[in-house]
Amino acid sequence: MKKLAILGSTGSIGRSTLAVVAEHPLEFTVMGLAAGRNVELLAAQIRQFRPRVVSVQDEEAAARLRELLPADKNPELLAGPKGAAAVATAPGADLVVSAMVGAAGLEPTLAAIEAGIPVALANKETLVAAGPLVMAAARKTGVPLLPVDSEHSALMQAMEGQRREDVKKLWLTASGGPFRSWPAEKLARVTPAQALRHPNWDMGAKITIDSATMMNKALEVIEASVLFALPVDRIGVYIHPQSIIHSLVEFVDGSVIAQLGVPDMRLPIAYALTYPRRLPLSGPPLDLGQIAQLTFEEPDLERFPSLSLGYEAARAGGTMPAVLNAANEVAVAAFLAERLSYRGIPRVVAATMEAHAPESLHSLEQVLGVNRWAREHAQNLIARTGAGNSS
Repeated sequence: MKKLAILGSTGSIGRSTLAVVAEHPLEFTVMGLAAGRNVELLAAQIRQFRPRVVSVQDEEAAARLRELLPADKNPELLAGPKGAAAVATAPGADLVVSAMVGAAGLEPTLAAIEAGIPVALANKETLVAAGPLVMAAARKTGVPLLPVDSEHSALMQAMEGQRREDVKKLWLTASGGPFRSWPAEKLARVTPAQALRHPNWDMGAKITIDSATMMNKALEVIEASVLFALPVDRIGVYIHPQSIIHSLVEFVDGSVIAQLGVPDMRLPIAYALTYPRRLPLSGPPLDLGQIAQLTFEEPDLERFPSLSLGYEAARAGGTMPAVLNAANEVAVAAFLAERLSYRGIPRVVAATMEAHAPESLHSLEQVLGVNRWAREHAQNLIARTGAGNSS
């Protein structure tokens, strides 16, 4: 029985992970859960899965959680970044599922790696902001990093049994989000409610907005470059509206291997949890006859400038990807709060990147410092421009 610690248990990936656990109770036990402030859902998860240690965002959330749990059966309850790190290094854990949203997942994920615990990685920002540091730590401890993102899981599956030197190019697919076919002039009036209506996937708010802007694909390009040790110019993107082919690997002889599946995050999650075994999962199978058609198109970089910013950050290297990620997190939060327009998101990110001179990456403290600077700079830009002026 595999013992799991789950970072971000109340988010979309965390919930899907626990759905896999619930479907296969003889395969898994839950050692620890870390979450933010959704204590009502977390309390239900604690009652169902009985973890030994739990962490929440802060002491206020911890106090609210205590009120919801029976006094005689509480797990060890912690709070803040140190609490998340404690969950990530829970004694006896066989695998950490890193699914916290944003840069907050970096420190506990790195703590797990340094403790020698394998990681199923759904937090793409960990490799975006500190990829060289994370990969160096994984090599030092011999810890496997198993991708949970559907795209990177697909790449791993397509390359199984293949020689890496035969790989010519990796291709990530993107749905194109809800605005793929909108007239460009209409994008200036996009509302958060419209941007949150993803056509294929059920995801958290932040990643859904990133999907609409294609910043998620920009981050995934950087992540793939780090994870598979390839320059970004050998990683391409296709828009594939059906979200059936999750990634493709092109080989030097012209062959292409693709991984297909229904758009259900339980599939890549389960593959990471039991790699290299596969678990049977409930749900409808892939029916290509019913789908009938799979289409592809090149992304329009004028419509999706965030994708260009991702390539730019990756080529600059060093601390620039961390700046891209931090500025985007701030800009997306401002858009969701209706303090910034939809088209203002990439403009704030671009302006923050322009103000930064990238440095070689050498420490976690450096990454965290750059992250703070980029957040403050982006916040100041938003305060000066406002929602209306960034349309």
